[in-house]
Amino acid sequence: MELGGGTWGDNPDDLIGLRKQFLTNLDLIDKLLMLRALEKGSPRFLYELVEIPIKLLRKAKRGRLEMRLNSSQSPKPGYCHVKRGGSTLFDLYFDGGGERKLQIKNLDKTQCLVHATWSFDPPPSIR
Repeated sequence: MELGGGTWGDNPDDLIGLRKQFLTNLDLIDKLLMLRALEKGSPRFLYELVEIPIKLLRKAKRGRLEMRLNSSQSPKPGYCHVKRGGSTLFDLYFDGGGERKLQIKNLDKTQCLVHATWSFDPPPSIR
């Protein structure tokens, strides 16, 4: 998702507000579905449709924030590391580039619901 506004520079405390912006947006979402392309036509196409539980993403509220102060990007990129025990559940990555995007990385897919998986061979015209 694009984060758009909010204070975001090189102060690690800026990540607190960005995380809050993410959590506020979760209140507007009933379901989060992700279409994943696992193979892209060599030799077949393989897709899956995964539901990421909103309850899981809300655990970011207690995640450990880390700003990458040594990065040359402006604003500085950062992470919210969400773990249970010693295992990573997911990381939020605040991409400090020009588009100011938020990505979910290192998602433990065992915490999610796979609704469908399908594959097909590419048509001869694109082989």
